Amino acid sequence: MGFFVLGRLKTMALDFEQAFTERTPRIVNAAKLHRSSARKKANAFLVEGENSVDAAVSTGAATDIFVTERAAEKFAEIVTAAGYMDVYVHPITDRAAKSLSDTQTTSGLFAVCKPVLWSAGKILNGKPKLLAVPVETSEPGNAGTLIRTSDAMGADGVIFAGETVDPLGSKVARASAGSLFHIPTARDTNVKDVLGKLRAANLQILATAPQGDATLDEVDLTKPTAWLFGNEAHGLSPALLDAADIRVKIPLRGRAESLNLATAASICLYESAKAQNR
Repeated sequence: MGFFVLGRLKTMALDFEQAFTERTPRIVNAAKLHRSSARKKANAFLVEGENSVDAAVSTGAATDIFVTERAAEKFAEIVTAAGYMDVYVHPITDRAAKSLSDTQTTSGLFAVCKPVLWSAGKILNGKPKLLAVPVETSEPGNAGTLIRTSDAMGADGVIFAGETVDPLGSKVARASAGSLFHIPTARDTNVKDVLGKLRAANLQILATAPQGDATLDEVDLTKPTAWLFGNEAHGLSPALLDAADIRVKIPLRGRAESLNLATAASICLYESAKAQNR
């Protein structure tokens, strides 16, 4: 190990002879950010991997980058950009990377970031035309995929309602593939308040349901819309289904009895985006 000079940024040579180890206090504190309580206390969160770190740097959310020697070479453009953005870049050992990662095979590239969550009110003040509202979502991979899909479909925001997984958790961030930094995302534990705010914003509220009032192709999707998506295991409660303007059924023409959360959301958001952009 030794010095690694990054591209044209000649003044920024990373000294891997002095790399942070798994015992370095900065690494120990960053590793704690996998816990929700630590994220709240530190007012920061940790992301890993090319897409998430690139998005964190380019949007100004990253405050610190941790990188192994191999990753510094592989992701030189990201690390160089971080230097230009006045983000602190710290060389780390492979063992330090393993202590920071929550995956079996680490990328060796991490960023500590400032919180990027919006309030539900701020999202709604922007007069959105299309929102995803996952309710009681507990699976990080589905939550991240929902954020990514909403971003891809041009939705105006994602509002996680109820006791959901933390959108700033590392697994959610990784599954969002950087979209967490691009699309306004909020978390509000009071589902009733969220519904009231959606109505006040003049959004039609559509709920996905196996026994719907109408099929997806029978609903007017040109209107400003908030889609309610239920918990992976139990779907939406009867009370929430009753609170929606329309319960919408996705026609299943094959033998499958149901769709998982991320797939159902992808279909609904795609159809809404298509209708609104004709």
